[in-house]
Amino acid sequence: MADSTYTSGSINFTGLGNGTDFNTLIDGLVEVERSRVTRLKNWKTSWEEKNAQFMDLNTKLLSLKTSLEGMDTLNDFMTKGVSSSNTNLLVATADADALESSHTVLINQLATNDILITNSGASSMDSVIASSDTSFTFSYGGESITINDISAGTTLEGFVELINNHPDSRGLIQATTIFDGTSYHLQLAGKGLGADNQLVISNAGSLAFGAGDFTETQNAQNSQIRVDGFPTSNSAWIERGSNSVDDIISGITLDLKAAAPGSVVSLTVTTDTSDIADKVTAFVEAVNTIRAQIIALTKVDQTKGAVSTGGNSLTDPEDKKGSILTGNYGIDIISQNLKNITANIGVGFTPWDPETRSGDKYCALSQLGIMTDAEQGSATYGLLTIDYEKLDEALQDDPTAVAELFSLEPTGTSRTTDFTFNSLVEGTTKPGEYDIEVVSDGTQIISATINGEDAAVSGWEITALSGDASGMALRLNNTGAGTYNGKVAVKAGKATEMIDELTALTKPYNKFTYEGGPLAVLQHNYGDIMDSIDDKIKFEETRIDKLERNLRLKYSRLDTLLGQYQLRQGQLEAALAQLE
Repeated sequence: MADSTYTSGSINFTGLGNGTDFNTLIDGLVEVERSRVTRLKNWKTSWEEKNAQFMDLNTKLLSLKTSLEGMDTLNDFMTKGVSSSNTNLLVATADADALESSHTVLINQLATNDILITNSGASSMDSVIASSDTSFTFSYGGESITINDISAGTTLEGFVELINNHPDSRGLIQATTIFDGTSYHLQLAGKGLGADNQLVISNAGSLAFGAGDFTETQNAQNSQIRVDGFPTSNSAWIERGSNSVDDIISGITLDLKAAAPGSVVSLTVTTDTSDIADKVTAFVEAVNTIRAQIIALTKVDQTKGAVSTGGNSLTDPEDKKGSILTGNYGIDIISQNLKNITANIGVGFTPWDPETRSGDKYCALSQLGIMTDAEQGSATYGLLTIDYEKLDEALQDDPTAVAELFSLEPTGTSRTTDFTFNSLVEGTTKPGEYDIEVVSDGTQIISATINGEDAAVSGWEITALSGDASGMALRLNNTGAGTYNGKVAVKAGKATEMIDELTALTKPYNKFTYEGGPLAVLQHNYGDIMDSIDDKIKFEETRIDKLERNLRLKYSRLDTLLGQYQLRQGQLEAALAQLE
């Protein structure tokens, strides 16, 4: 290689020095320096991997939140079934408020809408029914409507379209035609059921048919039913302006299919405990998805070498004892917070006291057979497991209490008869237990606090103005003079509790307030670290480029000098040869 020519930038090695391969020498020196860049890049890669895991975990947390939002109400979680003895006449559905019970329903008549049709007809849909500009006035449900913009030359088909699309009529009535084999008759039908929705044509203007040309072919009437033998009078009925009735039997919607005055339909309401068990399984599986992810990210392999604690302490990257996020405080926070929710008593719940017969029958998942597997080496170690025998016993004992522990919407309750829990503000009043103190002089409330914070007073009612209780309203029942202390609670099921926690854990980072969930904060911080590493890499590459350039200049000069010495040596050797 000594006779080769090497070029790097503007530096040229002739190879005429002393035969030394300076280029290889310089490349070697530069490569040694570049090892620092390699270490920085490897370091950055480790942060990128951590950030990627954060993003993946955040996605799974949001997925868990979405799953739980589908079971955070009793109606979502608790399935009630209703069987009907005659589904041709009546079907029914039930929500969580429905009691397990039996009912009888007698349907005397269905609710109907009003239908009018013209006696006379047109020979075709293209027949002009307005010879001049005119209007059309009708009343529906007692409200008078006039359509003024009917143009001369309007056909029957055009009038139908006008009625069905006009902003004043399209939500109230529907127009169509009936062809009797010879003529097309205009039909107008009210869109609402019930006796109150009568349709009356009062003025048809100069249309081809007048107001008196309409005949009522179906009268709007209410449905008439008798439930559990009520009303008791043979001539009396419960009436509704609909065939879907949800305000007679609590929690049950009746869908009337046909009238049959002589046929009593029986309904039986049951709780589908199997479906509830399936939802419990879905809850546990969703939580376990996160737990398994965290276990994988933080697992420590005792058979391997040094522990990686993150960042620049990767002492043995080829044989790491810890996983990529072992010891990461953000992951630890998430793991512990979620574990606390599944391990602790439901927020606002209190254990059942058989002596006072107060409290909640089920207030912890462990009572339902849901436990964390703590057996080292088990395939489900660290995950939730279900003892289905114990769960089934609980479901058979009190399915509502089981469902409440999972899916009760934030619900206020008072622990003392001195106070009545009036209301809360959904999304504002936080679940939890609160200490109340109210001072009364016997004529009015003098002062009131909730968890030590002043509450607003209005009459005998108080309202929390701040803190987690904000929006909570209570009533003092005992109006005698004195100081009244007690506790109230806002209960919420595990699904709601976990959703609230997941909302906090996945809160996006706010660059103005520097706030966010732990994953978002870590991602932001790691982003800063990676930016810093990029700066260091850039600095190193600039430094190495400069070093390489200087080395090439230095060795180029040396190569030139050695070349000159070699030339002189050759000249001397030639001169000496001539002397001989």
